[in-house]
Amino acid sequence: MKLSALLALTAAPFALFAASPALADHHAATETAAAPAMAKGPALWKVADADTTIYLFGTVHVLPKDIEWYDATIAKALDGSDILVTEIPMDPASETAMQQLAFQKGALPAGTTLRSLLNEEQKVQYTAALNQLGGKIEAAQLAQVPAEARAQYEDAKAKGLVPNPADALAGQFDGLKPWMVGLTMSILPLTFEGYDPNSGVEKVLLSKVPGKKTGALETAEFQLGIFDGMSQDAQIAFLMEAATGLDKTKPMLDRMVAEWIEGDAEQLAAVMNESMDDPAIADALLYARNRNWAEWIDTRLDQPGTVFIAVGAGHLAGAKSVQDYLAQKGIKVSRVK
Repeated sequence: MKLSALLALTAAPFALFAASPALADHHAATETAAAPAMAKGPALWKVADADTTIYLFGTVHVLPKDIEWYDATIAKALDGSDILVTEIPMDPASETAMQQLAFQKGALPAGTTLRSLLNEEQKVQYTAALNQLGGKIEAAQLAQVPAEARAQYEDAKAKGLVPNPADALAGQFDGLKPWMVGLTMSILPLTFEGYDPNSGVEKVLLSKVPGKKTGALETAEFQLGIFDGMSQDAQIAFLMEAATGLDKTKPMLDRMVAEWIEGDAEQLAAVMNESMDDPAIADALLYARNRNWAEWIDTRLDQPGTVFIAVGAGHLAGAKSVQDYLAQKGIKVSRVK
């Protein structure tokens, strides 16, 4: 499964990045992502019986800052719900705990460095990526300071008095596992092109209904465990895909966002399926979770009330979606918009 799909199907990496000053220190968007024109809007589904209504809303975990998608239909469903359920807990306390957990899980054993795990070819590719990423960080930070300060910095740099940004990154990353660095190298470049984890759909939904009861289908520990549970070889492959594809994640994400904002679940599924190249990983990451969530919904229908569920849009599109597993249980799902 390609990196872009893996990121699109789990909320934790983006929530971690949004909550973590250590990862966000270099964040400064240098351009604005082109926001797709508002059309029909993202899809919303509903499951209901005599005394229970459960809305199913597909999300994108990171979006361009100025994209418009929150409309009256979504607002009515959310405002009328008793609880907002996301993939993982996203309140400030939970995000702080997730940040601590991520750095516990993501740390290499003492005495081991990330670069020591790479072969010579991989080191060359990794170093090239650090240089590219370091240059983006440097440019973004300089764009935020006065001209006089920039001139002073450039003068010091010309005299060899300024550390190479790539070397600084290498030092920061050396104590982290390949999956942790792979996540950072995947998400950080998006922020230079107008994407913002704090503009992700779940963050916006939560901001619209402060004080509303919240719940979660999974834990951050479970989602981070998807990455931490990979073999070392798989983690390195994940890292190298990020390192050699710094300019590739955004175009794929752009396509996903375009289909999402159009409300075209089938085309969104088609884009996602381009990346589903490992059946075992696809089942563990997507289909098994969809089955679990369908079971959760089936059980929740036994309790009266109204629930608004917001999960990655890929889980509500295509074959073996949450809707498909609900249909297997004889539960009808209708599309609201």
